Amino acid sequence: MGTGKGPARVLITSAAALACAAASPSLPSLRDARWLQTPDLLADLTKQPSECRSHFSDQNRERSIEIGRIAFSDPLLLGGQAARAGLSCSACHSNGRTNVHFHFPGLSGAPGTADVTSSIMSSHRGDGIFNPKAIPDLAGDPAKLKVSRDVTRADLANFIHGLITQEFDGAEPPKTVLDGVVAYVRSLTPSSCRGPATTPITLFGFLDDVEKAVLLARDEFADGDEPTGRVLLGAARSTLGRIDERFEVPEGVDARRVLREASDELGQIERAETVTSASFDDWNRKWPGRVRLLRLSEPRSLFSEAMLRRELRAN
Repeated sequence: MGTGKGPARVLITSAAALACAAASPSLPSLRDARWLQTPDLLADLTKQPSECRSHFSDQNRERSIEIGRIAFSDPLLLGGQAARAGLSCSACHSNGRTNVHFHFPGLSGAPGTADVTSSIMSSHRGDGIFNPKAIPDLAGDPAKLKVSRDVTRADLANFIHGLITQEFDGAEPPKTVLDGVVAYVRSLTPSSCRGPATTPITLFGFLDDVEKAVLLARDEFADGDEPTGRVLLGAARSTLGRIDERFEVPEGVDARRVLREASDELGQIERAETVTSASFDDWNRKWPGRVRLLRLSEPRSLFSEAMLRRELRAN
């Protein structure tokens, strides 16, 4: 994770050959469709489980949770084969919950299962036995979760650290990022599951994640935590890549140009030897105009249910 200067930090994460084998035959350009075995692909690409996240008055705690939530959806956090395939924590735990239709060849048995001791993803924990288990809902009944979330114990931090560095062969995460992921997982509780069971997947939500990641990155650089700042910029670029996939239609040429420009500029900041708050000024100045163009183009993208239905029928 370190400096973030490697070739893995690109707008659209290149899929490994294994991910290509997992790809949906309907919409292979969407990474979210690559590992789905579902009776209703349209529904799975337009809706997700509602997030059951607790909120707190302590701003530092909220900040840590937000850093963790952003890293949770970044494939680069896991590294290795997962990063090359574009697979993040949220692929299995959609919106911090579960993905009942997740299916990855070699990892999954029935949909919604994964073998966490597979050598496909890990050189440390592969046991040579195919034993996929049901993916848990992280906001489910605490009594059914195997790892304690007691804030006085290090169980959850140790588990998540092992998951990143051993289960997925990822690099050592910055302490602030690891603490954030732990804080995010702890914030997911059954008591916070109020309202509808699902929430729409929207361009607005993706753009909001980009803005938050960039803002947090700027502040982390200002505080002297460059490793966390670079992780957050990588996460912002990964989210821009997910948006780009939704504009991979003839009507999306201008939107994709804007997205690539935005990602390239963040990449320049990420790779810079010295990053200050002023490094973000030009990007911040251009971003509102880019958002306006993207929002105007949204009805002609794969964020639109009608456009998705058209593409599914055509493939």
